[in-house]
Amino acid sequence: MKRLSNKFFALLSAALFVTCLSAKQPIKTLLITGQNNHNWQVSHVVIKQTLENSGLFTVDFAVSPSRGEDMSGFVLDFKPYDLVVVDYNGAPWPEETNRRFIEFTRGGGGIVIYHAADNAFSKWPEYNQICALGGWEGRNEESGPWVYWKDGKLIKDTSPGNGGSHGRQHEYVLNGRNQSHPVTKGLPARWRHAQDELYDRMRGPGDIDALLYTAYSDPSTNGSGREEPLVFTVKFGKGRIFHTMLGHAGPTVEDNRAMQCTGFQVLLLRGAEWAATGKVTQKIPSDFPTETQISLRENYKHP
Repeated sequence: MKRLSNKFFALLSAALFVTCLSAKQPIKTLLITGQNNHNWQVSHVVIKQTLENSGLFTVDFAVSPSRGEDMSGFVLDFKPYDLVVVDYNGAPWPEETNRRFIEFTRGGGGIVIYHAADNAFSKWPEYNQICALGGWEGRNEESGPWVYWKDGKLIKDTSPGNGGSHGRQHEYVLNGRNQSHPVTKGLPARWRHAQDELYDRMRGPGDIDALLYTAYSDPSTNGSGREEPLVFTVKFGKGRIFHTMLGHAGPTVEDNRAMQCTGFQVLLLRGAEWAATGKVTQKIPSDFPTETQISLRENYKHP
């Protein structure tokens, strides 16, 4: 009996060990890039470093052909992945990739829409539902309402006009609108973001699920004069979408103020984990920005 008991406990210990290992398996992530009106050569490298330096993710790249080249072979397999990060604004994907992307998202896959990825595919209805808001690329009142925050609620403004603009880059304060969401729980309600673009006058279906942060687009910086939604979540079928308009890529990995902002990196990490798993296990970092002081992680690592 003693020998059997020892074998039983040995097997139980092995099973628990395997369970612990599997629980720590990194989130398999596909980052789509290769065309953009922004500096994707910097942004996709930085996103990979930020995600992988946390120990929570492994990142593969899907790099499209260059603009003007044949896109027909850019057919992607999303099945091996828990999370897809979109850092792309360019030529349409092949229809098969579109179909697989929608199937992945609707079936429960996690999506991160990063910065100018919400400019892409202005005529693709499902993609615009996934983004909720987008800009440029011919967007106007036919694309959906302008959406902004006023008097304690989101306004959907159907007035005619182009979708998408921003004033000059500057530091600005993010204003929390939902501090109970897993992505933002425990983070400051107000914090100062490093110099960045501030997207405004964005249009689209506008079906935001959880509005996390807004910022005031000041007319003194050529902004809209509105409180603009910049970080939020969207539901699409069973899929969870984290959309951040922050993080304009600089000229180099080393000279890259907006993406070196600790607030940008922490939100990216927390939003990505939530999109992939539905929860956030990360602790609140001590170096998070305050309302008056920016914070930078120049090497894209936790200090």
